Amino acid sequence: MIILTTLNAKYIHASLGLRYLYANLEELQTQAEVREYTINTRPIDIAEKLLQASPKIIGFGIYIWNCRETLAVISQIKAVSPDTTIVVGGPEVSYESDKQELCQLADYVITGAADKSFYQLCKSILSNRPPIEKVLKSKPLQLVDLNLPYDLYSEEDLKQRIMYIEASRGCPFKCEFCLSALDKTSYPFELERFLKAMDKLYQRGARHFKFVDRTFNLKIKTTLQILDFFLERMNDDLFLHFEVIPDHLPEKLKEKLTLFPPGTLQFEVGIQTFNQEVQSLISRKQNNQKSKENLLWLRENTNAHIHADLIFGLPGETLNTFADSFDQLYQCKPHEIQMGILKRLRGSPIIRHTQAFDLRFDPLPPYSILSTSTVDFFTMQRVNRFARYWDMIANSGRFTNSLPYLLGTNPFERFLLLTDWLFENTGQTHKINLKRLYELVALACQSLFEEQYELLVNAMQSDYERSKLKGSFKLLQLDANQSPMLSNKVKHSSRQQRHQ
Repeated sequence: MIILTTLNAKYIHASLGLRYLYANLEELQTQAEVREYTINTRPIDIAEKLLQASPKIIGFGIYIWNCRETLAVISQIKAVSPDTTIVVGGPEVSYESDKQELCQLADYVITGAADKSFYQLCKSILSNRPPIEKVLKSKPLQLVDLNLPYDLYSEEDLKQRIMYIEASRGCPFKCEFCLSALDKTSYPFELERFLKAMDKLYQRGARHFKFVDRTFNLKIKTTLQILDFFLERMNDDLFLHFEVIPDHLPEKLKEKLTLFPPGTLQFEVGIQTFNQEVQSLISRKQNNQKSKENLLWLRENTNAHIHADLIFGLPGETLNTFADSFDQLYQCKPHEIQMGILKRLRGSPIIRHTQAFDLRFDPLPPYSILSTSTVDFFTMQRVNRFARYWDMIANSGRFTNSLPYLLGTNPFERFLLLTDWLFENTGQTHKINLKRLYELVALACQSLFEEQYELLVNAMQSDYERSKLKGSFKLLQLDANQSPMLSNKVKHSSRQQRHQ
């Protein structure tokens, strides 16, 4: 028996990669099954469930978010069932595999796109002709030769989970922080075949389609045909997620996007930085002015939800230059600004800057940057906290009315002040319940932005009422010394900051 498995970050994520592997197992499908778990499940419980079926081969999909937990599962399986053949593949083990304990424990490592090579390996093992080599490099694939996996989404998947979709693979751009920098170009699936698969999914009840294409709007003719396909099937439940190139929005595409009703489109827009020197350093080609114009146009002329990305910790970036990028992006009015911290993806070209910019990465997954020659460790920690609080306050949509007063004309600077205050006075970046968060933000504003406190509190009153939380808002208008919420340490800190 063959088991294909992975540990997803959350139950709602359904693994597209496993389904591709299963779809291309040919005659071995009858001997195989897909089993998915989450990183929150105890490794020993996963090992037990996998071994109950007495599999001959277990194939694990390894990613940056699950490699630690998967290492524990494989270690336990090998301890009690050493004859079970363990095969690992995926982006986390496709590079530097000789340096990884996880790869050392596995019997075989498949690098690159394993859609066909996993089948060939299983066939060899089951025929008692196992390869001599441990690390097997996948051969280049022709997408036309692949069996599509979408029929393998179950009824439960359709009702409860995100449908991951790809109309193309690869990327023509060379941004060095990304593994796609290693691709030669972008390769599309045959469009008619792809749309037939999408129609079948739709007829089965799928309404939430998340495209994983790196550059959905690269070839506008194809983009328009896919959008037309969904416009013809428009209903109240349809939701589409695309990753788009920010400076490539021709008029024909703009016209099409205006036809989609509210709640239908979500765009993930990778900005990463507006710093031209850093862009040049990491081989990122981006027309900054056009990108900003397009973001504003999308916000003002379409119903799309705009999720824009920035990366902190890129070589050459400083706190001040990043603050400038953040403020420029904020002026473009995206619904969300996702603040990512640079991670060292194995195989990505960003490591060529390690010595010149003294890049120090966490040795443990997800290998986040800890410091650079221009950003020290303590500043990096401040921005990590900024990102967390930004998600809780700005990206959550719970402070819509009060956020403009809170950020003023210097969004990054003012929110960093709020970040420092919140962490100093709570020591928490997680597990702050919503009612307490409103109260803390109001008290912070009373301390930090006293001249606008009345405007902020009035706006926050509206946000609080919209949240439908139980209890009154009166506590927010009290002096910090009177608040029953705050510990003596917090009260003392608030008094100190007001008098500085």
